[in-house]
Amino acid sequence: MKSNLLKFAAAALLCAASTSGTMAQTHANPFLTPYTTKFQIPPFEDIRTSDFIPAIKAGIEEQKQNISNITRNRALPDFDNTIIPLENLSPILDRVSGVFYHYQSALNTDEFAAMAEEAIPLLNEAANQLNLDEALFQRIKAVYDNMDRLKLDKVQRRVVEKYYRGFVEQGAALSPEKKAELVKVNDELSKLFIQFNKNLLNATNSFFITVYDKADLAGLPETSVAQAAEEAKKRKLDGLWVFTLHNPSRLPVLQYADNRGLREAIYKGYTTLASYGANNNYPVIEQIVKLRAEKARIMGFDTFAQMMTSRVMAKTPEAATDLLLQVFEPAVKRSHEEVADMQAIVDAENGGFKIQPWDYYYYAGKVKKQKYNIDENEVRPYFALENVLQGLFNAAERLYGIKMVEMPDAPKYMDEVTVYEVQDAKTGKHVAVFMTDYFPRASKVQGAWMEQLQSSGLYEDGERRPIVYNVGNFTRPTADTPALLTIDEVETTFHEFGHALQAILSQAPYRSVAGTNVDRDYVELSSQMNEHFAFTPELLKTYAKHYKTGEVIPDELIEKLNESSKFNQGFVTTELAGAALLDMAWARENGDSIKVDEFEAKVAKELGMPEEITFRYRSPYFKHIFGDDGYAAGYYTYLWAQVLEADAWELFQKNGVFNPKTAASYKKNILESGDTEDPMVLFQRFRGHKPDSHALLRLRGFE
Repeated sequence: MKSNLLKFAAAALLCAASTSGTMAQTHANPFLTPYTTKFQIPPFEDIRTSDFIPAIKAGIEEQKQNISNITRNRALPDFDNTIIPLENLSPILDRVSGVFYHYQSALNTDEFAAMAEEAIPLLNEAANQLNLDEALFQRIKAVYDNMDRLKLDKVQRRVVEKYYRGFVEQGAALSPEKKAELVKVNDELSKLFIQFNKNLLNATNSFFITVYDKADLAGLPETSVAQAAEEAKKRKLDGLWVFTLHNPSRLPVLQYADNRGLREAIYKGYTTLASYGANNNYPVIEQIVKLRAEKARIMGFDTFAQMMTSRVMAKTPEAATDLLLQVFEPAVKRSHEEVADMQAIVDAENGGFKIQPWDYYYYAGKVKKQKYNIDENEVRPYFALENVLQGLFNAAERLYGIKMVEMPDAPKYMDEVTVYEVQDAKTGKHVAVFMTDYFPRASKVQGAWMEQLQSSGLYEDGERRPIVYNVGNFTRPTADTPALLTIDEVETTFHEFGHALQAILSQAPYRSVAGTNVDRDYVELSSQMNEHFAFTPELLKTYAKHYKTGEVIPDELIEKLNESSKFNQGFVTTELAGAALLDMAWARENGDSIKVDEFEAKVAKELGMPEEITFRYRSPYFKHIFGDDGYAAGYYTYLWAQVLEADAWELFQKNGVFNPKTAASYKKNILESGDTEDPMVLFQRFRGHKPDSHALLRLRGFE
């Protein structure tokens, strides 16, 4: 099913968008024409920073022309002449925006960041040009109103409903005056998002702690000490040790450093990130909150929280908050028990102090060792990154029948990126492209994530399979040690690959409902579900091998891992639910006379947040909700999806973790289906009943 409307010949356009002068004769902008690489992987080695702006402008013109082609069509609006063209409105914009947004998080060099300040307003212009076009909206509405007459199938109806709802949510049904107000607010917000992310990246890269006396490193693993020495050497501080706020540097200090002052310094450095000086995000947040409240009013809602939750499974802020409190309250109760256990150790050692937030990780480790006789340093040698990936891929092959074949000659934007072809394990048929980028660098933001350079579905040239990537900030290898992952990093690897699986395995016929294009509070189901497989004894024995000896992880250590799996869940759940409740509180505010630090303190007090625990993300570095609108008024979705995941996992446990029938049902109903049906319908088809919230309490050991 193709549309002739998309065969827009852009010869003049391409000439106009090309870089002038000698460069135009020697360098062809790779975004302006279809990629000729295998599986249409972006030709990264040919992409220059100077290519983005001309390509974005060319894409805007292409989109404008194709919108005109749709709206000027005299035939009655139907699925083929209105909806299908929307699926591929601008191939140029598809190509350039996919790489642009990836680089913005993973390769944000100074040159790229400078260009992005011009590019973001242009991309917003493209979005406004599409979402606020009255004639286009009327054609979509006509298809929506006549779905029965047009005899659309179930998936086509879902696509039409999604487009109609999406356009309404973006302001298409507003009056011209309200549309103008919305455009202004969106433009201002986009500039603030750029500033927030810029401040956060600069603040993260500018903070470091130098240690002069090796005695102050007592308790730290050798790998952490070696990395700190290498970091110091990069800064021409040979013979010293430097620690940064990147997770592989920061977390070992909090977990293992005997020096309490060092722990406090790194903790306060992190929790005051982007809170002062030239990189202060306080004023940026205050403006974002105010503009979001204004945007909600323009759209006819009382609060931003109402507007955002109306679009997903939760439907209301009250429903989301109610779930959070169901989990938060027992988590806080458990955290008090955890703190009491820690304080007992401090007192037994005659420490003479009360547990503070910078003591939590350190003394949690001591309690864990005391209760379960397990130390993460004892486990970590079994989790070399290469081995973990082997386990990850083995699980995918056993469960879903796919295998990973490395593509050493594939285009890549960094040498340390690895590219795989995903194949059907039985037939060898191409399924997808999967890319990994796991180590920190100055141009990469904190955290881990999954995205797509190309989704599956119907394109202007036919059906395509996805190009998916996982990004992380894991511990780098040293001169004599491979990258050894922490337990948390192993979980993160499986988590992000769970997202990737939903994109890789998608069988949805249209791009708008394919892969991870699902409700925000449903999308975390597949990622969090995949974490469970990481530490199942059956899988551990296939990949957890000591990096020096090759010894398979002993049964005794596996038993300890599983016995301790519910340990410290009070802390983990409290900081997560607390951050989600903070997000929801921000989304209910109108932005008048708000001071960020005072607001956070007020929310913490009202919630009864334990003083030993900070929100997982404080506002100045809460990129999920202030770096863009992605998880704004939606950070609760991790816990919402954890209810689904916990309930679903109980079925795997009941039938056998690698039970073929269970895996096949999960693959078909969850991973392959995307947004082709209501997510609650898909979940119930797999699980056999509505989600049971007590499953999460059971999983966390609270019930």
